[in-house]
Amino acid sequence: MHNHPTNVKFLSRGLQSVYRFPLKAHPLAWIMGGSLLIMFLCSTLRHALFQSTGWDLGIFDQAIYLISQGQPPISSFIKVHILGDHAAWVFYPLALLYKIYPNVHWLFAVQSTALALGALPTWYLAQLAGLRQGVAIALSAVYLLYPVIFNANLFDFHPEVMAVPTLLGAVLAARLGKVLWFCLAIILVLGCKFILALTVAALGFWLLVFEKKRLCGTIALVAGIAWFLIATKVILPAFNPQQITSISRYGYLGNSILEIAKNLFLQPGQLFQVLLSFDNLKYLILVVAPVIWGLSLKHLTGLVPAVPTLALNLLSNYQPQKDIVAQYSLPILPFLMVAVIATLADGRGWLQDGRKITLWSLIFFLGLARWSYFFTKYLPTLDTWQATHDAIALIQTKGGVYTTNEIAPHLSHRPLIERTVTTEPHELEQFEYVLLNQRHPGSNSSPEFVAQLLEQLQRTPRFKLRYHRDGVFLFQKAKNQV
Repeated sequence: MHNHPTNVKFLSRGLQSVYRFPLKAHPLAWIMGGSLLIMFLCSTLRHALFQSTGWDLGIFDQAIYLISQGQPPISSFIKVHILGDHAAWVFYPLALLYKIYPNVHWLFAVQSTALALGALPTWYLAQLAGLRQGVAIALSAVYLLYPVIFNANLFDFHPEVMAVPTLLGAVLAARLGKVLWFCLAIILVLGCKFILALTVAALGFWLLVFEKKRLCGTIALVAGIAWFLIATKVILPAFNPQQITSISRYGYLGNSILEIAKNLFLQPGQLFQVLLSFDNLKYLILVVAPVIWGLSLKHLTGLVPAVPTLALNLLSNYQPQKDIVAQYSLPILPFLMVAVIATLADGRGWLQDGRKITLWSLIFFLGLARWSYFFTKYLPTLDTWQATHDAIALIQTKGGVYTTNEIAPHLSHRPLIERTVTTEPHELEQFEYVLLNQRHPGSNSSPEFVAQLLEQLQRTPRFKLRYHRDGVFLFQKAKNQV
């Protein structure tokens, strides 16, 4: 058996602990269960308060619903087939849940479950490294309290959340020599988002060079490169021939993946100007600070698989990728945990006591997780909550809907739905319903734009005012005009 970066003298003891200690009634089960429940309730409450958005929750919810109904999953939000977005085929198995009962809360349940499950392979990896039981549980708490976990769970739904526990599971499977389980994990990760192919390839490189896991390393490296080429050269052009989604975030480097890759080497001055920015420095601090106590130079090699995600975020000119509010930093977390576990197993790190480790994580969670939104950002729209709810209840057909970004994910189970955007043309004749909120026009809209739409609707005889209360207006096209 090869010496991986964790101290090999703990290996046999760790393996025995892994297989001997039953998870049933284990404190970890309570921690994971409690975290799952809290995250599910928070995302559900956010949605109920009309704070989730058509972009991204509405996009994915609509696509999965259409798949479950046997219809082409062409999102009316982005105007392309869902495979043309990020080549994520995982939406197809998710649609099986919608066949049972089509409801967006399935996505909240899947997301909170996936994120909570990451604590389990974290615990197993810590045990495998020979760490004490209390420290292993504390590291699971570190994972769950890492601010991006809560923030990403709160921010709509994104399929890459399923890759987080799966990447940790892949590392565990590779270290245990479970090649079949490793392959299944890699397949699932690749199905969540095509860009994760770079993470899988980097994981393969790390396993080959630093872990000496030649079979698993080769599988991951080849699979990652192959899927990236298939996705970018076959799937995305076939389903989204105009452009690859999000490539404009790197537009200063070129207009295609090949051109961007070339300019990374040909324009080093421009590259370093972007990399050495204050925003990037702040972002790195936000990413590392919650676990800085457990990182050491000797064991930073565990972060090699995180390099693609980190590089993409640092090079992007899209500000949310340089923050920990959204999901963009999730693929970094599994390898932060791997590096921290290796550090502690080697007797290094600022903190060694499980209680102090947990306390550090709790402090950063309270400071950086967006739990406070429920007491600040999400409250101002309560004055129109009942009116919005009543108006939605009056939409009883699958006709097209034009509404705000925040109302859209409540009505996305239909082939046609679009959000109000001030910069886009609004041809209202294609919709059966128009639902507006004058007090809270929603993101990407404005009171002036809503006033313009209301004036247009009032001048159009085929649209009739169906409901009006507290600044909420529902117009419906007359039946003979639909």
